[in-house]
Amino acid sequence: MKVGVVTFPGSLDDVDAQRAVRIGGNEAVALWHGDADLKGVDAVILPGGFSYGDYLRCGAISRFAPVMDKVVEAAGAGMPVLGICNGFQILCESHLLPGALIRNDHRRFVCRDQLLRIENNRTPWTSAYAAGQEIRIVLKNGEGGFVADAETLARIEGEGQVVARYLEVNPNGSLDDIAGVANERGNVVGLMPHPEHAVEELTGSGLDGLGFFTSLVETAFA
Repeated sequence: MKVGVVTFPGSLDDVDAQRAVRIGGNEAVALWHGDADLKGVDAVILPGGFSYGDYLRCGAISRFAPVMDKVVEAAGAGMPVLGICNGFQILCESHLLPGALIRNDHRRFVCRDQLLRIENNRTPWTSAYAAGQEIRIVLKNGEGGFVADAETLARIEGEGQVVARYLEVNPNGSLDDIAGVANERGNVVGLMPHPEHAVEELTGSGLDGLGFFTSLVETAFA
């Protein structure tokens, strides 16, 4: 599958995400925030990093990038879209995902290897995992606290839209220990930790993140 990875001004994990896409058995296509089309890709990743807008509210400006008009349109048609960290924030600001991400409750940037539990393996990004599987991947954020009003929180919990949950410690004060959520259809997923940094033994803490990039292949041939 051809997977587009969008670079916003200031993005720093876009190349890592492209590499993870290739290791996962897919073709990586570089997309620019100003692009007016998605170059025929089958899926899109909004990578982590510090894309512009962090000084206002993370993702609040990036959501207005020209490429996001096409991402929103494609997501509505069912295209798989994954937002990692800053990408997760952009998806929430674009209203493709419920809730919002706010400053960590301890007001400090956090960087650690984080244990997660995969709660929903029925998305195009998590089908390579078993439901309930525990994985450890790096987490690094300053505004990673997931919040939603009580009604929204009850709905996403009840509808199985929680994709991953923090274990051992809640690193940022996220409600219900939520680390990742999906939209109602399940094709759009946001994840605060960084699976692209755990896809090869040489540079990562392990291979536990690889499933987010091999799931697309499994989905395509299911």
